[in-house]
Amino acid sequence: MPTEQDRSETSDHMRRVTLILYPGFKTLEATGPLSVLGYATQHLAAVGRPGGYDVQIAAPEAGPVPSDTLMSIEASVALRDLGVPDTVMIAGAARIEEALEREAALVAWCRTSGAKVPRCAALCTGSFFLAEAGLLDGKRAATHWNYADRLRQRFPQVEVDADAVFVRAGQIWTSAGVTAAIDLTLAFVEQDCGRDIALAVARDMVMYLKRPGGQSQFSTLLTGQMSDPAGMRDVLDWMNARLDQPLTLEEIASAQGMSVRTLTRAFTAEFGASPMATLERLRCDRAKALLLDTDLPLKVVAFRAGFRSDEQMRKTFRRRFSLSPRDYRARFATSGTQVE
Repeated sequence: MPTEQDRSETSDHMRRVTLILYPGFKTLEATGPLSVLGYATQHLAAVGRPGGYDVQIAAPEAGPVPSDTLMSIEASVALRDLGVPDTVMIAGAARIEEALEREAALVAWCRTSGAKVPRCAALCTGSFFLAEAGLLDGKRAATHWNYADRLRQRFPQVEVDADAVFVRAGQIWTSAGVTAAIDLTLAFVEQDCGRDIALAVARDMVMYLKRPGGQSQFSTLLTGQMSDPAGMRDVLDWMNARLDQPLTLEEIASAQGMSVRTLTRAFTAEFGASPMATLERLRCDRAKALLLDTDLPLKVVAFRAGFRSDEQMRKTFRRRFSLSPRDYRARFATSGTQVE
């Protein structure tokens, strides 16, 4: 939940944001946040509100900066000339260890100036730069799931969260891979301009869901979509479309034209969990999304996610996450949700 400090930061002044790039940066981690900030500024103007974002691109040297694709982006300022913006965002790179060794100037800037920035964010593997500079020591941090072990091994003093979409630790923010940079930037817009503007931007970008930081990098449905055969994916989709119904194993099997034994054997072989265990995970995914991105009372959240009662939801959350739904919302929510 937002703190009093967060609420006091919401204002209509123009905010200076610097995106730091270097050769080999991930293209989407630059263009995604830039689009979010640009759309936010347009929406503020459309409703007659002043402010928005004054964005500049910085790099070790001013000039064109090649990305990991055919695209290059022009940096208008060199790191040595960079002041202290309101927000700094550091893009990640696929070959992050090579970039870390090559970009000593960026590590040095993080070490001397990173802590002075009111809001300093590392996108995806950009977290390696903050860790190398010592800014993540003793802090929880996110990165792309595929780089989490490498970050943990290289910087054992960092508490690496391999699952979170993004993490805030004081003025330091870190995100998971690529599209999570968009989620993190939307969180900035929500903090700066309010939830309505952030949701308007998410609609502009045709996002299915504006993911809060506490959301997992992988949902049960996404994991299922990566599997074969299609028949079991169809069962998963069928269950997800009926979460608010009191489904039984017999009803699921009958709807698929299978015996309970055949369904259970095929489903468990494909997903490593029984249909009913997976149904519970789907309900937890739905409940987490509602807890983190709405202010619905807990009883309504439980009903919409398919739990028999808010007490059943509470017991399930305690067993799965060692947190109550109330505590989960309080810990991870980024919008102005109110706990009932």
